[in-house]
Amino acid sequence: MRFVVVVFVLVCTAGCDQATKQLARRELSNSGSRPLVGGVVEFTLAENPGAFLSLGGSLPEHTRNWLSFGIGCGLIALLFFLLSASRLNTISFLALSFAWAGGISNLIDRFGRHGLVTDFIVVRAGPLHTGVFNVADLAIVMGIVVLFCASFAGDKQIKTIGQA
Repeated sequence: MRFVVVVFVLVCTAGCDQATKQLARRELSNSGSRPLVGGVVEFTLAENPGAFLSLGGSLPEHTRNWLSFGIGCGLIALLFFLLSASRLNTISFLALSFAWAGGISNLIDRFGRHGLVTDFIVVRAGPLHTGVFNVADLAIVMGIVVLFCASFAGDKQIKTIGQA
């Protein structure tokens, strides 16, 4: 059951992420940016050599490659944890699955696009705004936030995957 859920989350997350990245590359490559929703959301194409919000983007390429390898190893370890941790409650399992799937999708981008990840979403609220991100980043952040919130909830009310 765990394997089926993890694969389903991966297919949905990576499928949506890769499709939107391809659409962004096709539609935004010549147009610059497109504001939506009264300027709150803006689509602007960015090819990111770094991690989330370009963290590490200025590091030498060989260092970024080693970091990508390390992240890949960490994602493999997280997959084994997801498939074997029998006491992990459902909410935590799903939260970690979304974070894992987002990481895998960005890694697919990085390996398939010569070390770059396509980002294209910016959210603005008055003078405040996010950096440029993508659907995989959203899945990672959502998973981490849900995991953090679930850590404050009582485990007794939350069943584990496969529990009746």
